[in-house]
Amino acid sequence: MVETPNLDNLARQGVVFRYAYSAAPSCIPARASIFTGMSPASHGRVGYQDHVPWHYDRLLASELAQGGYHTQAVGKLHVYPTRSLMGFHNVVLHDGYMHFSRKKEEPWAASWDATDDYLPWLRQRAGAEVDLLDLGLDCNSATTTRPWALSEVLHPTNWVVTQSIDFLRRRDRERPFFLWMSFVRPHPPFDPPPAYLDWYLGQALPAPALGDWVDVGGFMEGGMNPVTRRGVIAEPRRQRAQAAYYALISHLDAQIGRFLQALYEYGVLHNTLIVFVSDHGEMLGDHLWFAKALPYEGSAHIPLVLSDPGGQLGLRRGTVASGVVELRDIMPTLLDVADLPIPSTVEGKSLIPLARGEAQAVRDYLHGEHAYGRESNHYVTDGREKYIWWSQTGVEQFFDLTQDPKEERDLARDPRYRATIADWRRRLIEELASREEGYADGEQLIAGRPPKACLSHVLGASGGSPDRT
Repeated sequence: MVETPNLDNLARQGVVFRYAYSAAPSCIPARASIFTGMSPASHGRVGYQDHVPWHYDRLLASELAQGGYHTQAVGKLHVYPTRSLMGFHNVVLHDGYMHFSRKKEEPWAASWDATDDYLPWLRQRAGAEVDLLDLGLDCNSATTTRPWALSEVLHPTNWVVTQSIDFLRRRDRERPFFLWMSFVRPHPPFDPPPAYLDWYLGQALPAPALGDWVDVGGFMEGGMNPVTRRGVIAEPRRQRAQAAYYALISHLDAQIGRFLQALYEYGVLHNTLIVFVSDHGEMLGDHLWFAKALPYEGSAHIPLVLSDPGGQLGLRRGTVASGVVELRDIMPTLLDVADLPIPSTVEGKSLIPLARGEAQAVRDYLHGEHAYGRESNHYVTDGREKYIWWSQTGVEQFFDLTQDPKEERDLARDPRYRATIADWRRRLIEELASREEGYADGEQLIAGRPPKACLSHVLGASGGSPDRT
């Protein structure tokens, strides 16, 4: 349904990981797993909380830099302080619209004007009065859309590729390179260039999933809010937002194709490992939910592709790996390819053995979670089955993903699955037994314990307890 010819070709030249997940599916905790190779419980960010400094001894970019790589980040980092290098030699930054950095009482050094690199670039070309709010879209609105009103070359997706191509020109050619290209889109705001939006408007797009467990009547009012997280949305508006989301993906794909052409022109395409991954998904109306931070497939299940255009790594190109994998696995994978030691702090596993067909799995299952107020949740899955526990209410859900990939049939009360659910519950109890929140005592799960977006060890390392956003 979504036009992605360049990503499809990367997949043909590499390995797709069918059961790839984000263990804490929102921007901050997911990126912490990528940068540190740790689980959310170990890096301490188990929910979304701004203003918590990032103090980690061993980081992906710094390990590669110490190993002789020229490292560069372009686009979104979403760390704090905002201009932290995170081990990179240089950062060209655009985190998107960040609410806390736009607050007028914020110190100037932490403000948008002092920290973002895209906005001054944009204003130099489109006018000093231009701002990212000109379309009237919020950065968390997943139900409204407007087409990009400026020239397509000025779109932030194009900007990431433009800056990345310029890095290919400026890099130290006597050293290998690590380039982090991080796009804000297709995260809201949904503002695709008109040419891409036109592809999807009027098409018969697939309807969102709707579980038999969803209380439709209980969420009518939420749809009136343009930045709602859950609600019944007027169908024309929902379809237009869905079309815009698909359009942003196709736009991203085209720009990835532009960058692949630049890699070819600079003579490095066939000597480069390309990793394509997302920090989280988008519910896009599934089960009347929007945005992320949820344990359902639309939010937590992510794309992950290792592509080797030159065929030098011995990957089983054009295949699909079936082991359950996670964002913490990216750091050890890249260090493995670079033939660099993997720090003892890293909990992820190299995916190269899976990609070469030398192993079937790197773990039996994955524990995921997200502190999310009354919707705080935990899940455990092997990609084929999934057990969900809502920590504030104690409600359990269970899905057979093989037979029901859209999670439309909750089997938690089906007596045929009682023993299976008990096994999954036991795994989650073991994961949570030593946690400071008190979610489990080693024998049972304990509902109603206050969730924490950041655990005490990361707050202690940052020197205080910051404001939550």
